[in-house]
Formats: sequence, structure tokens, C-alpha cells
Amino acid sequence: MNRRLFIQQASLFTLTLGSAKILSACTSSSSSDAANIQEINFGVLSTESQVNQKPIWEPFAAAMSKEIGITIKPFYVTQYAAVIEAMRFGKVQVAWLGGKSYIQAVQMAKAEAFAQVVSEDGTKGYYSHLIVNKDNPIAAEAKAEGGDKYVIKNAAKLTFAFNDPNSTSGFLVPSYYIFTKNKIDPKKAFKRLIFAGNHEACALAVANKKVDVATVSNEGLARLEKTNPEARKKIEIIWQSPMIPSDPVAYRQDLPADIKKKFQNFFYNYKDEKVLKPFKIAGFAPAEDKVW
Repeated sequence: MNRRLFIQQASLFTLTLGSAKILSACTSSSSSDAANIQEINFGVLSTESQVNQKPIWEPFAAAMSKEIGITIKPFYVTQYAAVIEAMRFGKVQVAWLGGKSYIQAVQMAKAEAFAQVVSEDGTKGYYSHLIVNKDNPIAAEAKAEGGDKYVIKNAAKLTFAFNDPNSTSGFLVPSYYIFTKNKIDPKKAFKRLIFAGNHEACALAVANKKVDVATVSNEGLARLEKTNPEARKKIEIIWQSPMIPSDPVAYRQDLPADIKKKFQNFFYNYKDEKVLKPFKIAGFAPAEDKVW
């Protein structure tokens, strides 16, 4: 299935499960001439707590500022809808998004993808997981039976955490493959269902035995290994999704052409391993809208 068609069709089902507001379309604010732009806000979807994000993002933003010649300020948000709205109203000019949030940003905030994340192994994709605590009595059975099958069969006895309603790997993809395809409404199926808000919160909810099962991305688990290795040791993966196209980086369509070019040159050529290592990526590749 076409990736965008998949996301749009899956969203028709999963949209009713989330609490995020649908943003109405509006005309974008006019952009300044390139010569007058002294500062650009770069939208960061904080899939971890901001205290963990700052040491990762500040060196990257500093390198970007030096190369582009404009001060780049990370604009941290905790919800996917927030960065879309910030871009829509011109408070954010460039952002690192997820697949689902990017499609919404195209429709609502005139976003235009120009780069795509390349993983450390050279792939342009990542995965959604279902996770449990290794000490939870359900872990062995769930892993043996297949996490998706186990969750479907035992949902009424389980507590479950999604990430954010606008998360591709933390909500949309597991919703589609596990629930939509099996005609199950998770709102009614589980003993208790929550939205934890981000990948870190989902992982910690499982590690701390607050829920039985949660969604998380492989990238989120890799970051947790660095920021909270003891919590990561407690987590068992019981299901993996098909590969999801890696995250896009997008700017507003009305950003001046010469500044767009500077962003392209920076992202396509930036290879500082020390700065990129905390992101668990090798760099970025050119990308077009059709990837998502």
C-alpha cells in the first residue's frame, strides 16, 4: 500500500482514539526577506523529557547556526500537535517531525520535507514495538505466542499505554497493525488504556510496572539505554512492526529559497559523529514529500 494512503486510511480509525484537536486551516504568516531573518526556531518533538533533550540538541543547533549563519533555537514541545500549530502560525520555521505529524503539517502548516534521517546502520526507517516488563508474569507467554496475538487475546485483563495520538510509531502503526486490521477498538478492549505522552514515558511506565504493555519505537529504546540504562534492562520487546519510513525534516514552504538551500547543504553534508551519536543516527539524506 502507498505509505501516505496507509497513514491516511489508518488515521480514519485511530483518530477517534486520540484526544488531539484537529487544527483548522488558515493562511500562513508572510515570511521576512532572507536578509532580515536573524533567528529561526527549530521544532523538536520531545519524545523524552526536555532535560534529556537539551544536551543532545544544543550542540547540533550550534553547528547548524554556524553553518547557516543564522541563530537556530531549539523549540521544544511535548505534543506532536503543538509543533504543527507552532509551524502553522510561524513560530517554528523548521522541524524534525514524524511521518504522521508531517502529513498533518503539510495539510495545516505548509510544511515541505527536504531531508530524511539515516540510521546508524544506513537504513532509512525504524520500528514500533510492544514492550513489557521482564518480571511481569505475562512476558514469557506473550513473547512465545507473539506479542500482538497475546495482547489481542488478553486485552480485557491488561493495562496498556500508547504514546501520543499523533505519534507514528507510538500510536498510528501499532493501532493499525494490531487493532484496526483485527477490527478491535482499544478504548473498549483493555482493562485500562492511557496515553503516556512520549516514548520515554511509555518505556518508564512499563519499567516501573505502571502498565502491562506499552508502545515505543526502537529509537526510543536506544535513547533510554543511554539516559536510563537500569530502566532499559527491565524491558522486553514482544512485537515489532514492519519498517516505518524514517523521520522527515521539513521547513515552511514560504521560507526564502536561499535559506532553504543553506538548510539543505547543512543536513546533506553534516557528518560529525560526536554530535550525531546521541541521536543514534548516521546523518541525513535528501528526501521528497512522496516518501511519506
